[in-house]
Amino acid sequence: MLKYVDAAIHMPNNIETVKFLTTMTDSDYESFLNLSPFPPFSEEVITYLNSLSKLLNKDPRVRQYPDVATFSFFCRKANIVQLKRMFLKDGALILGRGIVFHIAPSNVPVNFAYSLIAGLLSGNSNIVRVPSKNFEQVKIIVDAINTLSHKSEHANITNRIILVKYDRSSEATERFSLVCDVRIIWGGDETIHQIRTNPLPPRAFDITFADRYSICAINADSYINEMLPEKISVGFYNDTYLFDQNACTSPHLIFWLGNKENVRKSQMIFWDSLYKIVSEKYQVQAVTAVDKITSFYSQAIMGSNLSLEQKKDNLLYRIKLGELTEDIDQFRCHSGYFSEYHASSLLELSTVINRKYQTLSYYGFSKKDISGFIKLARPVGIDRIVPIGKTMDFSLNWDGYNLVDSLSRVIEIF
Repeated sequence: MLKYVDAAIHMPNNIETVKFLTTMTDSDYESFLNLSPFPPFSEEVITYLNSLSKLLNKDPRVRQYPDVATFSFFCRKANIVQLKRMFLKDGALILGRGIVFHIAPSNVPVNFAYSLIAGLLSGNSNIVRVPSKNFEQVKIIVDAINTLSHKSEHANITNRIILVKYDRSSEATERFSLVCDVRIIWGGDETIHQIRTNPLPPRAFDITFADRYSICAINADSYINEMLPEKISVGFYNDTYLFDQNACTSPHLIFWLGNKENVRKSQMIFWDSLYKIVSEKYQVQAVTAVDKITSFYSQAIMGSNLSLEQKKDNLLYRIKLGELTEDIDQFRCHSGYFSEYHASSLLELSTVINRKYQTLSYYGFSKKDISGFIKLARPVGIDRIVPIGKTMDFSLNWDGYNLVDSLSRVIEIF
């Protein structure tokens, strides 16, 4: 007997705008809907991910895309086994929830793959909507997944993966929502609101990763003694320019802490070093240049105590703030647009942090410094705190969610 009503069980291949990136027939789809869940971190999934990692490592295209290389590194067996020790509860009887429908963000190419991995590791079958834009990174990973689909030893995992691409006008979101146990939505606030108009089964629920704002704190008293400032700049470039500063994890507001003279010197070293990297690797489109200057004018109108630091071109905008205002997160742009402020202490960060704040990247602070700040300030925002260069590193704890717990269910025996 099929678990779902007939109206929902037919694969939506009659919707012209849906493109299936993995091979799937009507019969395959019906079987997919009735697959039993795995326990989290099953050996079959670990083996599959390790094979995926090896396959990606052999692909010469990966060398051009550090985000794909990082994803491949994440999938290694050694890393997954370590995560298993961290996330799996000894002795607990746990299974995946069933089917997870992932709606990936349109502006971060590899995010769909991490979301898929979270679903697999939690024991679930997965329907993943990949970005509609033609990212080469997406193609590389999808090619590897399809290659593994021809390996008989991985059949029990590949039949739990459906990858689709479609535009916003498609009815596919409604169809897939009707058969899922969990719907994961990565996107802006308006996108989430629109997707939520599509009903879920009674016991299903949403996990939403909404529009967020991220910041960076640099201790100038430490940075001034940094022997390899270029390394820090490369990390910051990867945090920001690599995805046009559109990722929720990309910092927009930079806090400088320390002696005034050290801050001045550190800013000069840091931004000059970053500019050299940007000028070699990055190009600004004409429309982006207009967006930047328009954003600055809007910010200048609303706040008088600020200035645009001298710039050579449109690659890097630095807006120096004389004071912090609670609405600073409203003034943001992309592709290299940064507000910066000299803070008296980490505690001053809490005067602007609200629920929209996600990631705090840092340099020159100890974990004791950071944890002390969090314990004292108890901010309503900030879910991730990572060193500069690590903001895009995926974790199974994301935006305050333990994804393994959220995507699995504990079965109690009394």
